[in-house]
Amino acid sequence: MEQRRIEGKSHWYHETQSSTYPQDVLPLVPEAAHVEDQFLLDLTIPAVVLLPFQSWLEPARKLAQLLFPVHVALDSMHTFSAYERMSTALTVAQVCGVQRLCNHYAARLAPLPGPNSSRESNHRLAQITQYARQLASSPDVIGSRDRQHLEAVGLTTSDTVLMNQIVGFIGFQARVVALFQAWFGHPVRHIPGLDIQRFAEASPFSAEEAQWHTADLPLEKHLASAETHVSHTPTVLQTLGPLLQHSPDELPLFKALFTSTLHSDVHSRIFSLASLLTSRINGSVSCFNEYALSATELSEMISVLRQDERQIQRWEQRHPVERVTLQAVQWLTRAPDRFSAALLTPLLDQGIPSEQAINVLAWSGLCGWLNRLKIALGETY
Repeated sequence: MEQRRIEGKSHWYHETQSSTYPQDVLPLVPEAAHVEDQFLLDLTIPAVVLLPFQSWLEPARKLAQLLFPVHVALDSMHTFSAYERMSTALTVAQVCGVQRLCNHYAARLAPLPGPNSSRESNHRLAQITQYARQLASSPDVIGSRDRQHLEAVGLTTSDTVLMNQIVGFIGFQARVVALFQAWFGHPVRHIPGLDIQRFAEASPFSAEEAQWHTADLPLEKHLASAETHVSHTPTVLQTLGPLLQHSPDELPLFKALFTSTLHSDVHSRIFSLASLLTSRINGSVSCFNEYALSATELSEMISVLRQDERQIQRWEQRHPVERVTLQAVQWLTRAPDRFSAALLTPLLDQGIPSEQAINVLAWSGLCGWLNRLKIALGETY
């Protein structure tokens, strides 16, 4: 039987199954595909206001171009197509619910030729979509079986690393866009029916000595020299270094985010609070334990965060100063589409400079990216 190819999808809440249309179709907002700033997606913000954040906005903008190029060269080790990249981005944007991202990635996906309609292609796209949705919405459920499913539909180690980087990047982008929208008082437009991300199960966090170990993913032969680059990797990324070398063009920019003002300009206490809570929500036990080691002044808070959500809420009620930070980080992490000025303003009212508040909350988004990489590419025990 002749295999057929189709052109994109007609709307941004897309299905994985192919279907034919009598004529070419357009996304709901076709102009959303054409932006100068591929990270902030032409969000209306005075350029001078963004100057303090250039150390991390610039690598983020370059990553957007690298992850979603106009043309994607494929070979036996790199099979993740332009359509699969954009489809994954749209899936994560849908989970986050930030409409600006949904419109943008839907508009860019629409004109791309979809995969052929064979059973194998449909199964591959369904697995990719399911994995991306789960990692974006409930990262703690991802495990070795999910990696095996990706391998079974033909994804190589390079494909898997790239896909996880895309999921992490779009989650980070959604939270930064939501954050800047809140800062400038843009109205919140969340999609009805979207669930709020739940807290990960508390029981794994009782293992205070648990450490991260890389998954059993084959290192590809062309990366035999990867070890020479690990020493130049920020400490927080060193254990991931060999696997991230499978995405070598993006890796220097990813490192740049962790050496930017996102990390260096934040006050240690508020920075630690954001790091710990984000890791707790997402279920990254290894990240949580690493942050806990360097935040000894927060021993009471760390003990509380290892417990379930009800205990955390009770502690918040008794500590109104910390509650302001925890609420802002929690909502940005769990429901970026609902993050508003009402959550950001209390931070500023506490006397925290706006630049510092933005850096802290954007850092929590970057922590979420790292949490997902650790969960997706390894095991903690």
